Amino acid sequence: MEWIDIGVNLTDTAFDHDRPAVLDRAWHAGISQMILTATSLAGSFQVQQLCKEDPLRLFCTAGVHPHQARDWTDELAKEIAMLARTDSVKAIGECGLDFNRDFSPRPQQIKALEQQLQLAVDLQLPVFLHERDASTLLIDLLKDYRDHLPRAVIHCFTGDKSALHGYLDLDLHIGITGWICDERRGTHLQELVNSIPAQRLMLETDAPWLLPRTLRPKPKKNRNEPAFLVEVASMVARCRQQPLQQLAEQTTACARSFFELPAST
Repeated sequence: MEWIDIGVNLTDTAFDHDRPAVLDRAWHAGISQMILTATSLAGSFQVQQLCKEDPLRLFCTAGVHPHQARDWTDELAKEIAMLARTDSVKAIGECGLDFNRDFSPRPQQIKALEQQLQLAVDLQLPVFLHERDASTLLIDLLKDYRDHLPRAVIHCFTGDKSALHGYLDLDLHIGITGWICDERRGTHLQELVNSIPAQRLMLETDAPWLLPRTLRPKPKKNRNEPAFLVEVASMVARCRQQPLQQLAEQTTACARSFFELPAST
């Protein structure tokens, strides 16, 4: 089976000592391609450097996470716009709103998001969106841009039924992570995932975070990695009551179309 992991934080220091081995395990697990997530200006450059090492399997985003929105300036915006024109960049982001931790003032989060949405419109690139405790405002903001955006995905969806249907009403894609495997906080997703149309559903690990708690045996490093996407997929397939092979085909086709990826080798 072939899988595409649409959200991997491969530049994180958790992978500094064994990044090549992590990639090898992913390829052997059936992960054919992955999108490396950028969350800052420096991160946008770093993921592009990694993509150069395997340009048919590694792709990336370019953007600034709401946690780093406090650093957003007109000059930074110009640099992100320049980096976003690189061939390996398949989406703008990770950008959005995070009213859960509020690491950046909310007005700055909104400004950074709106300018990145406009950049996506200008470049006709999809948007890779982050949202925590801010779905109502995010939906309202997206309404002003949605008609001009080619595509947008809510990365690592963890919200409630109202948020999900609000996003689906805007014709957004939904990314599901190992959160659905978490018996403490993700059980509501096990029912909601049935409401996501097949042509709008994509899978991701968000590695090195969100290690699926259903994974056995538990990894010694207690660290998530792309090879564990199959565990997320297994839970999603059970919840949707569909064969794993069918889910693989649907989500892979969806991700390849969304990010305009080449056929895997």
